[in-house]
Amino acid sequence: MPPVSDETSSQETKATAEPDWTATTAERAYYHQDKTFIKRSLRNSEYMRTQKGTIHIPRLGKERLQNEAACLRFIHKNTDIPVPKLYGSFEVDGSYFLITEYVEGVSMSDLDETEKGVVKAEIFRHLETMRGVRSGRIGGPGGLKLVIPPWRALHASEKDRERSMVSVITICSQHNVIVDPGTLKIAAIIDWEYGGFWPE
Repeated sequence: MPPVSDETSSQETKATAEPDWTATTAERAYYHQDKTFIKRSLRNSEYMRTQKGTIHIPRLGKERLQNEAACLRFIHKNTDIPVPKLYGSFEVDGSYFLITEYVEGVSMSDLDETEKGVVKAEIFRHLETMRGVRSGRIGGPGGLKLVIPPWRALHASEKDRERSMVSVITICSQHNVIVDPGTLKIAAIIDWEYGGFWPE
């Protein structure tokens, strides 16, 4: 395995080597310029060390981004749920890139409780839409089964699977709901790496 850098030196190197660099975490590198947002998996040489000195290897780094690309395509084609436009996804030099539209707005988690109440009404409508989208197989819409499903899906009995082998594409948390602060309408729901169909 190539050399592994610590978190600080990795970020400093990335900031100088890639002028459009926004941030690097132990899981991903992120870029934002104008109306474009890129997230990519880390290369082996970019893996970071934990405070204990062990190497953090992102779990299914490439596969989760492939799953997100499949989710964005599927949702855009089959529903009216607002998601970022997918511009492309591909692998280069051991790093998988997901390129999407950058959606302006604020995170739902930053709103006050009254404003969140307005947004929740729209979320409930989107949840109903998702419940109406069915699949005959468990996993991501692109057929990827490597992504970890919700706990309830892992512990469903065979009888449960036969009775209700379909479910909704997994909804995200409040910080992944991007809202227009002026209208309080949802501009986009982002981060679909773990999206998929699971038993209800």
